Amino acid sequence: MTSDTRRSGTAAPDAPEFDAYAARYDEALAAGLSVTGEDKDYYARGRMRWLAGRLRALGTAAPATVLDFGCGLGNATPLFLDILGAKQVVGVDVSEGLLDRARAAFAGEPRVRFHPIPAYEAPGSADLAFVNGVFHHIPVADRAEALRYVRRTLRPGGVFAFWENNPWNPGTRWIMSRVPFDEHAITITPPEARRLLRAAGFEVVETGFLFIFPRALRWLRPLERLAARLPLGGQYLVLCRAR
Repeated sequence: MTSDTRRSGTAAPDAPEFDAYAARYDEALAAGLSVTGEDKDYYARGRMRWLAGRLRALGTAAPATVLDFGCGLGNATPLFLDILGAKQVVGVDVSEGLLDRARAAFAGEPRVRFHPIPAYEAPGSADLAFVNGVFHHIPVADRAEALRYVRRTLRPGGVFAFWENNPWNPGTRWIMSRVPFDEHAITITPPEARRLLRAAGFEVVETGFLFIFPRALRWLRPLERLAARLPLGGQYLVLCRAR
């Protein structure tokens, strides 16, 4: 935890750890995912399409403004715009190295902004907050404050899509063991996530699990939708609303 982050009162992953991987973040992630036969884009699109379907099922309109907490390189940004139909995306992260690369990648895109978490206090107007695989990097004692920060970004009734790696899936644990920046990660079980979210002022709507089958068994993937309520997938989504 950096001193700037502590002064802001906003918990976040350790900045130096991720600054060290800024230049080779995608390479390190790819090394872990390679055992599944898929790359990061497969999982990113899968998460976003699944989320879009769940939002439609809940009767929720396309989000005008999205807050991407722990945005990293901004890899999810085009998917917010293209799949969810967002009109504005605000990405926040603790790593200046990753943010610099994200700003360079989206230079000239007026719908996108990137800010360091300690410097950005959201105005409580976002329709959707999104986080993927970030909270297992946040110290356990700081997670409640991080969730309160996310809560402050959302308008009343705004939706929070909380994606995390499923520690009940042995394949997920194996993949994480191959990713250098996951070395010190402390995973979160779905019940722990729901408890933290409720305590931070969210109403939990549903929990779903995704990514059961690797590419070698891709012919079985149509079954994943039927098994979404079972804790089998490599990741899980807790979908909730700000109270």
